[in-house]
Amino acid sequence: MRTVTTVESPVAVAETEEPEVVIEQKTFQSELEDTIQIVEPAESSDIPPPPPGIPKNPYLPEYVLDDIPGIRYALDLFLASHMLESEKYCDQCDPKKERLYFATGYGLIQCVKGLMSFENEDLLAALGHTKHGNAVASRHRKKSASVATRLAGLVVSSLNTSGVGYYKSMTAVERHAELVYAESLFEKAILGIVYSGDWLAFIKEALNMRTTINIYRQLGKYLEAVDTEAGGHDASIDADFRTGVYLGVGMSNLVLSMMPGRLLTIVELFGYKGDRQTGLEYLMKSGGWTKESPEPSVPTEKEGLRRSICDAALLVFHLVLSSFTFEGVDIEMAQKILDWNLIRYPNGILFLFGAGRLNLCRSRPRQAIEYYEKAMQAQSQYYNLHQVSYWEMAVANLCLWDVEASLKCWRTLLKSSTWSKACYTYGVAVCLLQLGGEANKKEATALLEKVPALRQRIAGKSLPLEKFVERKARKYKSQSGRLLLPALEFAYVFLCIAHAPRLVLAKKILPMVEESLKDLQEHERDPSKYGVGYWDDLCLAKFLEGVCLRYSAYPDPDAILDDTESSTDLTQEEAENRSKAAFAAVFENGPRIQLDHYLVFYSHFELGRLLLCAGDKAGAKYHFELVLSGKPLEVNASGKKGKYSLESNLHVRANAALDAVDKRSKL
Repeated sequence: MRTVTTVESPVAVAETEEPEVVIEQKTFQSELEDTIQIVEPAESSDIPPPPPGIPKNPYLPEYVLDDIPGIRYALDLFLASHMLESEKYCDQCDPKKERLYFATGYGLIQCVKGLMSFENEDLLAALGHTKHGNAVASRHRKKSASVATRLAGLVVSSLNTSGVGYYKSMTAVERHAELVYAESLFEKAILGIVYSGDWLAFIKEALNMRTTINIYRQLGKYLEAVDTEAGGHDASIDADFRTGVYLGVGMSNLVLSMMPGRLLTIVELFGYKGDRQTGLEYLMKSGGWTKESPEPSVPTEKEGLRRSICDAALLVFHLVLSSFTFEGVDIEMAQKILDWNLIRYPNGILFLFGAGRLNLCRSRPRQAIEYYEKAMQAQSQYYNLHQVSYWEMAVANLCLWDVEASLKCWRTLLKSSTWSKACYTYGVAVCLLQLGGEANKKEATALLEKVPALRQRIAGKSLPLEKFVERKARKYKSQSGRLLLPALEFAYVFLCIAHAPRLVLAKKILPMVEESLKDLQEHERDPSKYGVGYWDDLCLAKFLEGVCLRYSAYPDPDAILDDTESSTDLTQEEAENRSKAAFAAVFENGPRIQLDHYLVFYSHFELGRLLLCAGDKAGAKYHFELVLSGKPLEVNASGKKGKYSLESNLHVRANAALDAVDKRSKL
């Protein structure tokens, strides 16, 4: 192993950036030692040889675009699950980290690694590399005009100091540098927000995000202008640049369109507006995807560098963000993109994750688990990526109501991952409580005592899910070691009930909830004999009953039902009526709730979705608007302090549901 040396960045930093970044240039292996399982890159017949003649030396800025075939090769290696080979190739091609595409590509890899491990030292190292890549991009950008010239440009348009004319006056290298600058600034902002932990840094990075969005908007306008002038498509613009603009403009529109209504109103005052459909169209342009054709129109030999990243962004929207929104979600489109990319990258871990997630969205958790297991078998170089599989399998096993299997996954995460120790600890504890037994309860009690101290903060704010599990841990202590249906309540948060097969709901989950209700009803005349928290537990059981029956009556529209699931003992009408009655019981007893105030608000949301499925749009809208009204719907809110659990999450989903009512999107 080589000794570690420190190399100063050779790049001049733009005026808007921090002082010149000094990066510790470690060897390929030494930089990974503390974060991932080290696996020596092996000679493998399935790894193609690198493109010849790269890198071209000595390095000159005018040769920037000659490096693109090399960075495309590195990206293909990464997507094919040869992560270490990809990283080593970038490191060997550009040991000084001075080449535009290799320096920023290497920084992106470090960014992915830092966000995977969530360790402070990894995040700090990634932040250093992305800052350095941003500085490299700054050096290659077109030099800014003087203040006097910019002022004159406001009067004399021919000076091209801003707008489309400014980008037309750039060389191809300068336009690529502008694009890469925006990308690295975005990565730096994300890492800065995660690492900083305070609001001051959050505001600073938010301003960087604003700069990124501005650059993408201007690049998008430039591309539209030159295409219009060329009669529809300017062939002189290379596909690598095009796909970068498509990615930036598409993601900017999607991110802005996902913002809650109140925040979006403030953002729009600054001239920013996100159009979701426009964002999706831009991302699909990169591969030539259309709803009409099962195959993309852009072949691999003509694709741009960022085409695969655009595909991945579409999959994240359709399969992950669909948990929070409805408009524009298209599972069929996700299926087409996955099918094509899995042929291209059969061992590509990112696309195997996508296939698992797609099966989960289609209420096929058993098939989802098979894909997550394949993803772990596909590579052992970045062990932290296995933790994504364990998280997803923990959730999928709860969909199947296999609590023991879910427990094993939570235990593995608790032992090896640092993303959210509070959630992992709580996941282990509630599975133990659900399984029962004195030994399990003793271990669960010890774990729940640790949860409050494990909470993290990002940008000075606690994570909503971690705040939720801390509250539940405190509730367990206040109730002398009792939580009702703890694993099922946790499963609801991850949409496990929504994605559970119908037979699992009917044969496993619903009978368990009904049994709990029988126990509660025995204390109906004298709740004091039950102990602390009777009304909270009654409302929780009724809420979970209502949710289970709601999905029994109207399964998720994207669910694939097996023949054995086409009918259950309950008719749709019976399930619908019983679900409405269960939510009504939550509203009736809501004033008696002492701790779990969130149950009333979520009951209004779930009842609204049930009514919309049944065709009652007016009723659905009424309940969604109640959730967003800010009123204390539990009536007796005297015991409530601050926000109820997962309030922000519910507001995002209720806003999306309200939009779906108006736009007739499926729920």
